[in-house]
Amino acid sequence: MHLKISPSGEAEWRGKRFCCSIGKGGIAKEKVEGDNKTPMGLFPLRKIFFRPDRVPRPITILPTTTLKPLDGWCSDPKDKKYNQFIKLPSNSEHERLWRSDSLYDLIGVIGHNDKSVVSGAGSAIFLHIATNSYSPTRGCIALSKNDLSKIFLEWGPKDQIVISLE
Repeated sequence: MHLKISPSGEAEWRGKRFCCSIGKGGIAKEKVEGDNKTPMGLFPLRKIFFRPDRVPRPITILPTTTLKPLDGWCSDPKDKKYNQFIKLPSNSEHERLWRSDSLYDLIGVIGHNDKSVVSGAGSAIFLHIATNSYSPTRGCIALSKNDLSKIFLEWGPKDQIVISLE
């Protein structure tokens, strides 16, 4: 099965449709760091992070990690840890994963630009919780907490994310 993401802000999973948010720059055939675009392609879901003081451990077959206050993700193309999980503090540009809002209480790490990392080709592309108004993201895909939990619960070993321009 595939989690299908369309440019119209719709996700399809196992015959059901959900609202979702994508990058405010739309979907890109070629992702560039900082372009606010969601990358087009077929991607695995690598792992799940969750914030234990706000959400229960998700039930899923995916590797699951408890977030801690000093967890981050490197978004600095000049850093050797670009597009990787890091511990803070860091002098490099980064995303703080422990946030004051609820958007990163549940994160699925999308396998974009991670096998052989290309500097500047995009980092920190996540499935995460959407705002109440489903406002656009900086390149991630955002769904409601309930929809995200359902997808993680039903995720199988051969499932992938399909992001297309159709």
